[in-house]
Amino acid sequence: MIQLVDARRIIAAAEKKAEELGQPMNVAVVDEGGNLIAFERMTNAWLGSIDIAQKKAWTSRAFDITTKDLGDNSQSGHQFFGIHASNDGKVMIFAGGIPLKKEGKVVGAIGVSGGSGVQDHAVAEAGAAAL
Repeated sequence: MIQLVDARRIIAAAEKKAEELGQPMNVAVVDEGGNLIAFERMTNAWLGSIDIAQKKAWTSRAFDITTKDLGDNSQSGHQFFGIHASNDGKVMIFAGGIPLKKEGKVVGAIGVSGGSGVQDHAVAEAGAAAL
């Protein structure tokens, strides 16, 4: 189970990476049920990415897969093609969502949005490593 203190540590690590990249980000952490625990919008992070970060975290937890991998597998001709239209459009297939694991069990997820897919994924990885 992820506690608020865990979520804050995850967000702090993600923000540190975003600062290193020079890219302000929106960072969301959800629990095992996909419920938002904590969210942070860095100064000058895109407003449109607030919703995306939260949905990336939810998507990653809902399917226990990185949104990068889900996106790769949702292209035409692949097994998850069209998945982005499920769940009332809540599914995000852009890189930046990563399941959070403790002792091999998924306990939540982090979602990051505000830069390129490569940047979002790198920032999410830094946050996930802090768990």
